[in-house]
Amino acid sequence: MDLSTILSRVQFAFTVGYHYIFPQITMGLAFLIVLLKTLYLIKKEERYNISARFWAKIFATSFVLGVVTGIPMEFQFGTNWARFSAYAGDIIAQTLAMEGAFAFFLESAFLGVFLFGEKVFGQKVHWFASVMVWLGTWASGAFIVASNAWMQHPVGYTIVGNRLHISNYWEVLFNPWIFPQYLHTMSGAVITGAFIMAGLGAYYLLSKSHVDYGRIFVTLGVIVGLIASIIQLYPSGDLEGQQVAKYQPAKLAAFEGLFHTEQGAGIVILGQPNTATGQLDNPLIVPKVLSFLTYRRWEAVVTGLDAFPPSQRPDSIELLYYSYHIMVGLGTFFIPIMGVACLLWLWKRRLFTTRWMLWILMLAMPFPVIANTAGWFTTELGRQPWIIYGLLPTAQGSSANLSAGNVLFTLIGFAGMYLLLGLLYVVLSVTEALKGPESGEGEETEVAEEGGLPGLATGTVAEG
Repeated sequence: MDLSTILSRVQFAFTVGYHYIFPQITMGLAFLIVLLKTLYLIKKEERYNISARFWAKIFATSFVLGVVTGIPMEFQFGTNWARFSAYAGDIIAQTLAMEGAFAFFLESAFLGVFLFGEKVFGQKVHWFASVMVWLGTWASGAFIVASNAWMQHPVGYTIVGNRLHISNYWEVLFNPWIFPQYLHTMSGAVITGAFIMAGLGAYYLLSKSHVDYGRIFVTLGVIVGLIASIIQLYPSGDLEGQQVAKYQPAKLAAFEGLFHTEQGAGIVILGQPNTATGQLDNPLIVPKVLSFLTYRRWEAVVTGLDAFPPSQRPDSIELLYYSYHIMVGLGTFFIPIMGVACLLWLWKRRLFTTRWMLWILMLAMPFPVIANTAGWFTTELGRQPWIIYGLLPTAQGSSANLSAGNVLFTLIGFAGMYLLLGLLYVVLSVTEALKGPESGEGEETEVAEEGGLPGLATGTVAEG
């Protein structure tokens, strides 16, 4: 693989890793905003409506940054991956175009209605707009996942000359790879949104500012976060693991640092892969668990890396191994964090005054972002050395006439531009978070110390 292709891979990894910070936030918050707006319509308590509008501002900021950082990625298909685009563009372009034409416009149009149309259209239309924004964000994720799923498990195509053409459009849209990956991606996004909401609520409670809203954010974030964290582990994580074992066994072996085929293979808790010696250094392994999780039999044979020629193995086993274990390790910790928080909430609402737990919730805010990013690295690194699994090697998908100097120049440019955008995003988001939710009159209302989800004793309902 030449230097230009390597740098193109680094550039795409950097841009997609940076970009995905924002879609996971918007996909997670969109669902939570719908819940807040629904609670407002049911309970008729203004604080839920104020909370929905507050989080819509954070959503909008993340949405704009997601759009800005997402555009260069699609251009790279032409600038850096021209041979891939020429070979598979007839298929990939379909799902990417549907994402832009349907999901993106649905999301952006109704986001405008939600942000600026509440007084004009009334509360029912405002709620409907929040639902459409949520559906738009999740539909956008579905089309992107469909594109990636086809690259992981290509179906519904015919080869004509040196190009691929769609032979079965519905087979592409209902690729069996899509559902587990989509469920895993969406549950991960909801975890991100829930941790951010709960973390900000914990900050409000610790700082004794916006305490009533802090209780709403902590309560909703913890409950939704626990449910999403469990789904992330099972069934979505389990389904993902089984399909990887079925269709990409070399990826599974690299996940676990399994250099040799084993009967009754164990799952690795700790260890460092040593590709020079073909073994794990300092391993901590739970015997036979990998065989059971993969094939539901304790003595099942799990194929190791030694069963594949070096050219068919992932080309960065160490990075893939660590990305996978960061994702799984953090995802596993999310369950006890949210579980303990939920127990404290159920126990006479002690969560609101248990400072050590509030500190954990606040400090844990960035970790779902790290876990989701590690998850995408796991997905993409594991597909190597293929850009389209089993059909087109990555080395044959890059642009033939693109020099390494050109790629390095744009990579440095992206790094500088994204640094400025990231700083701007942090300033805007932190400023909005510190400002906090505001009532329609610009005053902070009070709430009783006891009770469940806090709210006004008598709510004000906007005319709709």
